[in-house]
Amino acid sequence: MNILILNGPNLNMLGLREPEIYGDKTLDDVKGMCLEKAQELGQSIDFRQSNHEGELVTWIQDARDAVDGVIINAAAYTHTSVAIHDALKLLDIPIIEVHISDPKTREEFRHISYIEPLAKKVVAGKGVEGYVLALEILAKL
Repeated sequence: MNILILNGPNLNMLGLREPEIYGDKTLDDVKGMCLEKAQELGQSIDFRQSNHEGELVTWIQDARDAVDGVIINAAAYTHTSVAIHDALKLLDIPIIEVHISDPKTREEFRHISYIEPLAKKVVAGKGVEGYVLALEILAKL
């Protein structure tokens, strides 16, 4: 099973940005956790991050016939990007939405997700372990 893991804006600053909300693990730490879990589950992963909406859209489009599932933490684009929503609609594979914090317990503008209606599952508020949980969910689908 080939899995694309996409990370949106500011997630490259994990470990520095608001550690009281997001913890002290870096995105490299998260990637390492995912690689370890994927190996255990017999999966391969392609782990990416971009601060640019269009780049994320292109990666999603390119995933159409290349991967078996997508895990996406679109970060702030979760609440604003119709373009990412439309790209994800092109996919005929499972999508798991991940958030380190739980957006629904934060500012009201974070309560709306353009990804959630397309996701098989949303993993939110589990910290960086949410990525590992998402890999486990995909393995069971």
